[in-house]
Amino acid sequence: MSNNGPKTLFDKIWSDHLVGQRDDGTSLLYIDRHLVHEVTSPQAFEGLKLSNRKVRRPEATFATADHNVPTINRENISDEQSRIQVETLAKNTKEHNIEYFELTDRRQGIVHIIGPEQGITQPGMTMVCGDSHTSTHGAFGALAFGIGTSEVEHVLATQTIVQKPAKNMRIAVNGKLPFGVTSKDLILYIIGQIGTAGGNGHVIEYAGTSLKPLSMESRMTICNMSIEAGARAGLIAPDQITFDYIKGRPYAPSKDHWEKAIDYWSSLPSDQDAFYDNELIINSDEIDPMVTWGTSPEDVVAVSGFVPDPSSGKTENKQKSIQRSLDYMGLKSGTKITDIKLDKIFIGSCTNGRIEDLRNVASIVKDKKISSHISGMIVPGSGLVKKQAEEEGLSKIFIDAGFEWRDAGCSMCLGMNPDQLKPGERCASTSNRNFEGRQGRGGRTHLMSPELAAASAIKGNISDIRDFI
Repeated sequence: MSNNGPKTLFDKIWSDHLVGQRDDGTSLLYIDRHLVHEVTSPQAFEGLKLSNRKVRRPEATFATADHNVPTINRENISDEQSRIQVETLAKNTKEHNIEYFELTDRRQGIVHIIGPEQGITQPGMTMVCGDSHTSTHGAFGALAFGIGTSEVEHVLATQTIVQKPAKNMRIAVNGKLPFGVTSKDLILYIIGQIGTAGGNGHVIEYAGTSLKPLSMESRMTICNMSIEAGARAGLIAPDQITFDYIKGRPYAPSKDHWEKAIDYWSSLPSDQDAFYDNELIINSDEIDPMVTWGTSPEDVVAVSGFVPDPSSGKTENKQKSIQRSLDYMGLKSGTKITDIKLDKIFIGSCTNGRIEDLRNVASIVKDKKISSHISGMIVPGSGLVKKQAEEEGLSKIFIDAGFEWRDAGCSMCLGMNPDQLKPGERCASTSNRNFEGRQGRGGRTHLMSPELAAASAIKGNISDIRDFI
């Protein structure tokens, strides 16, 4: 990290929040916003109780239950452990006077969707949560990253965290995104290029002409999956699109403070001659609609491509890894991606459960029916997204097409609630991870954009959205 001279966006946020630093670089960083959910917080609150400590800044802490929440019959959580975690979160937040978006609250939803939705997420902030996909909030120019349970306790008690500064990495994507290519395709392509360890030790700043016109929803998708590239966090510099999104939201700066906020936010973009430890430039013409074929987000190929052969691996270990993925996924090398038949469709998650995603899906499935052998599920990322989708008539389009329309939650992104794949079931998923068993023991996951998932639901097999439209 540069201390003098031109600074990157990361450098600026870091230095603005630096409480103290040792000679070895170990730093104490002030945290502006702490997001809490039911999975990683119980032990942290218990630690506070045992040490007779209180939450340092309750007004800077926000909580919701999302991972364990059923998306139907949500008031009746049948799994005992899940129910206890949700009840414990409600108890702890009440005891410490923390804002809690409970299950009956329309604002409840996935933590990384309700933060931006409420205006809690703002440029220049430091934000943490006991969840790896906290990187989502970097789309606003906030330094946001996931932390462990012991760190959750430390932040609750002190509103600070001990960290070492990351290296700076810049990925610039230039040109107009081709027809049918979305932000989900862009980030999957990047992960395919640099691998799941490509961003290790770095905060990735995304830039370039391709990103400038993107909506905040699309930017959040990109930053959300930075963690899948191994990065500590992802960042996109704030601009007028960012400011317009935040303005008027419940926790946004008030009218009296708005201009001062804009002045500060406008100072955040990286200086022209700022130093980056690593840089990558991508031409948008290179990018096609992308689909994962294996059990890692880097196992990705254009939808018009083919399942790879193990011999394509550059090392013996990589060749073995490809074979293991093929065995688990039940695929043969050389198979056309568009010949892969699906069993289920999941549209939702903190990656693609926003209103823009649902509008795009509705535009594809309107007046159509999903394939007779397909089971499709659409899960809004928050209660407010659900309400808006219903008011716009999107939910009726989904139901008429044959999809299940659910309540808000993490749902089938991960196997921590009733929405799970059965062994051997193959799913087109708009979530962020395709590890073995991620969506349920033995489940097979293909990551893709909401648009591809919608087209695939209609066809019954993985489909190229460009051919479909």
